[in-house]
Amino acid sequence: MAKITFIGTGGGRFATIFQKRATGGIYIADKGLLMHVDPGPGALVKMYELGLDPTQTDVIFVSHAHPDHYTDAEILIEAMTLGGKSKRGLLIGSESVINGIEGYTPISFYHKKIVREIKVAKPNDKFLIKDLYEIYITPALHSDPTTIGFKLMLDSGAISYTSDTQLFDGLITAHKGARLLIICLTRPLNGKIPFHMSTEEAAELVREIKPELAILTHMGLKVLSNATKQANWITQNAGVPTIAAIDGMRIYMDDKIEIKKD
Repeated sequence: MAKITFIGTGGGRFATIFQKRATGGIYIADKGLLMHVDPGPGALVKMYELGLDPTQTDVIFVSHAHPDHYTDAEILIEAMTLGGKSKRGLLIGSESVINGIEGYTPISFYHKKIVREIKVAKPNDKFLIKDLYEIYITPALHSDPTTIGFKLMLDSGAISYTSDTQLFDGLITAHKGARLLIICLTRPLNGKIPFHMSTEEAAELVREIKPELAILTHMGLKVLSNATKQANWITQNAGVPTIAAIDGMRIYMDDKIEIKKD
């Protein structure tokens, strides 16, 4: 059974600055896999509040080099490697995260050195995690041009994560077949801006992919003021159950998908 914990469901600069929701990303646990996705500010502290042990993490995935996605990555690398004493774990990141591009150099040389394996991930890459799970790297259209998402193939089905992006045809194609679709939604109805997902775009994405369940997270300040309304609008217009995640929420995915809200 896969368990997905939403360590933090806020995103975007102002939701992050004011901490209207936590910004710790997502934790995926399955047989032989503990994976932290986009550990933004406060991820380490929030993990302990939720009873998650950062020293047990196997994989850290950082989709791009914006602070609300990577700020706690280095301290979590230290946790994963027991302060650098145990060379273990896998770091997956975009080009901007791992090698840096103009304006972006988030992960230090020291922290890259203490990890056992690093993958500089680009759209359409595919590789195995722990020789068990295939992960497909998906494209995004964001202000960091190297931003990536993923589709992770688990025994109980595929989990897709869009990261920050606006809608485009390649996004729909890349996430086809997802049983659980996790969408970073920073913009509400009638609030579309470039490089970010709006509610209208999310509804089109969900309608085309037809997952069993869609979940909104990494929500911007204007989304958080009426997140349930945004989710309900998508449900009605896409014909697929869609929920707005809350901090600490857990999803259990087996024959059925179950939702537990703390």
